[in-house]
Order: sequence, then structure tokens, then C-alpha cells
Amino acid sequence: MHKSWYDVLDPEFAKPYFKKLKQFLIDESTVNTVYPPMEEIYSWSRLTPLDRVKVVILGQDPYHDVGQAHGLSFSVLPPTKPPGSLRNIYKQLSQDITGFTIPTSGDLSRVAELGVLWLNASLTVRAHKAGSHSKKGWESFTAEALRQVLAREDCAGIVFMAWGLSAQKTCDSIGIDEHLVLKSAHPSPLSAHRGFLGNEHFKKANAWLEKNHGPGSGINWNVLGAKTN
Repeated sequence: MHKSWYDVLDPEFAKPYFKKLKQFLIDESTVNTVYPPMEEIYSWSRLTPLDRVKVVILGQDPYHDVGQAHGLSFSVLPPTKPPGSLRNIYKQLSQDITGFTIPTSGDLSRVAELGVLWLNASLTVRAHKAGSHSKKGWESFTAEALRQVLAREDCAGIVFMAWGLSAQKTCDSIGIDEHLVLKSAHPSPLSAHRGFLGNEHFKKANAWLEKNHGPGSGINWNVLGAKTN
């Protein structure tokens, strides 16, 4: 975990819920495969230090198939092809952002480094069993991480993208004031046509960041389509 996050989340590690969660993960990993790999559970914190967060994109839990989850919501590493939800995210980006080229890679690390926090409510999952680690304690931990984002004294405002009911409930529960919360349907192929596609969230986010943080402060989403991918 990046020091900026560890310093503010350290008190959570001593709480009963986290000790119980830790033991659950130890027991779970002895009999089942757990994703992402243990060394990647906190990769979101290393790629997006606390003081760099400009945009928060909430997921529910990690991808649960082989070679997918690596610690960022919606993101997958090569050679894994972008899953359906991410393909729909790319479709919306291509509509919102001038010059955006849909990438062949599903790795979102490059925009994470620019201040986009791709955070799942639950940070682990049992292989091939979606939602299997929900309500084990992760939600309390990640909610505190979000509260620490809101508590930053140097913060000029954060954009929260809450796609789907679960993410929207999380935003409601932590009480977000003086920030921008963008809500829509989830980008899953099952629901994207119900309001995700066409939501203009990336366009709206950059416009809001430019207004509140100053010229040039929007996210350069085009780095995802750069040839280095």
C-alpha cells in the first residue's frame, strides 16, 4: 500500500472487522483461488496516491476469472482482452473525448497515474464466484478510503462516477458534499443501454475539473489509446 494511503488507513487494520477479514482471507486462500493476486490487492493505492485523486470510479468487486483482476476496478492486463463492461466504457470515452482511440488493451493504469482512482467496494473475490467476498469487511475499509479522499484539506473537488445501484448506495452512505457525483446505469452489457451509454460522464468530469481546478486540469483520457499500450 502506498504510504499516503497507509498513513490514513492504518487505524482500520487494528479494528475487529479488519482482523476478522484478514483471517477470512487466510482461510479462504488455503482452499480456494483468490483474485487479484495478494500483491495486487492494493495496486490502486500505488498507482493513485491519495493526494493525486481527482476522479473516483467505483466498482463492486474484482473480475473473478483467470488473468483478469489486478487491483483496479474494470481494468485487465494484457493479453486479456477488455471485458464487456470495459468495452462499453471505451465506447463512451470515444463519444466524450475528442481524438480518443479505443485501445486494444484493457489496462487502465495510465489514467490511474493521472489521478483516476479505480476502486472496488470489495477488494478480493473467490475464483469464478462473483460477489463471494462481499459483506466480509472490505466495504467498511473502502468506504473509509473514500472518506479520506473527502477529508483532504488540499482538495479542490473530486468527481465520483457511480455506475449502478451498488456504487450509488456507497456514495450516498459516505455523504458527499461540494463534489460532483455522476450517476448512471452500470456499463455491463446487461444494463449499459439503460443509461450508461450516452451519459457523457467523461466529458462532464473534465469540464467540472477544468472549472474547479483550473485550465488543463482535466484527465487526459487519450493516453489509454497511445501506441505504448
